[in-house]
Amino acid sequence: MESRKLQKVGHSTLSISLPSFWAKEMNLKRGDTVFISQEKDGSLRLIPSNVEQPKEGIEEYVCNSDLCDEPKMLERIIVGSYILGREVFSMISAGRLKTEHVEEIRSIIRKLIGLGIVEESPDKITLQCSVDPRKFKLDMIFRRLSVISLTIVKEAVQSLVENNISLAHDAISREQEADSMCLLALRLLVSAQRRRDIAEEIELQDPLHILYFGLMLRYLEQIADFAEEIARRSIELLQKYKDRLPKWVVEKIGNLNDLAHDLVLKSVDCFFIGDIKIANSLLQMLKFIELERDRLLLELPEIPHLRSILWNITRIADNGAGIALIAINNALEKKSKICSKAWTTSFK
Repeated sequence: MESRKLQKVGHSTLSISLPSFWAKEMNLKRGDTVFISQEKDGSLRLIPSNVEQPKEGIEEYVCNSDLCDEPKMLERIIVGSYILGREVFSMISAGRLKTEHVEEIRSIIRKLIGLGIVEESPDKITLQCSVDPRKFKLDMIFRRLSVISLTIVKEAVQSLVENNISLAHDAISREQEADSMCLLALRLLVSAQRRRDIAEEIELQDPLHILYFGLMLRYLEQIADFAEEIARRSIELLQKYKDRLPKWVVEKIGNLNDLAHDLVLKSVDCFFIGDIKIANSLLQMLKFIELERDRLLLELPEIPHLRSILWNITRIADNGAGIALIAINNALEKKSKICSKAWTTSFK
């Protein structure tokens, strides 16, 4: 980092000289205009007036599907392009698009909110995304995602408690909705990271907050995945081992799952409310859940899937605790009775 001394010009104006290498790189000369904007942290940002403005119109990205010769490769490229915020994306082929590629395209667009086919021919399919990140409130998306994930958590074990396989199937189908919300949220976070104007409009100017939301997104996605696994194993249990399943085992699993559910629910609330004390108590709750799981593992009868269900419940609670830690870190940025900045110059 280069330092420069302030020089006084006239009675009240202070000035500094600009680095010559930067002026040459920006093609600046005497008399040119430079715009100055103040950042959130108090620093100043210089913007040369001759900087090229964003071009009007929509850029189109093209993928050569003939080179996507491995399973799911084209699908993953489409998902990646969606996350990167690309609006128009085409798949082309030198001949005719392969049937499996067309099927991959049609399958994946059902999971990507706002994405649809706008042009189709034997050798080309063009997708366009109608999502405008400026029109979404990130906190509302995350709360919606947490509701979906927690519904899967609840229904997955409730199907076991109520001996209702249809609830488990409902939980599994909801997981696809959770995936769609995750990908949409990730697209918005990437857009906010890459474009300052979008970050300002969705009130996400601080890069640290983008990191916090990204971590919480990962935790909520994993919670939905673990809950889906519980639902699948619950179906197996009810179909094959229902007669061997003691009522007391199901009740204890249900109680433990309720604790994990509440831990996640309160952790998400703490992130938005900023309550350090409650978030800390949730970390203590995780230890209790782990102890209860260990006790129950010693008592379980030898029936397939029971131990896996218990471990997945613990993983859900563990991810909830991860959100609680993020909530504490996020809350520490604000002044509170627990922690605030002390204005001192030195320690002796």
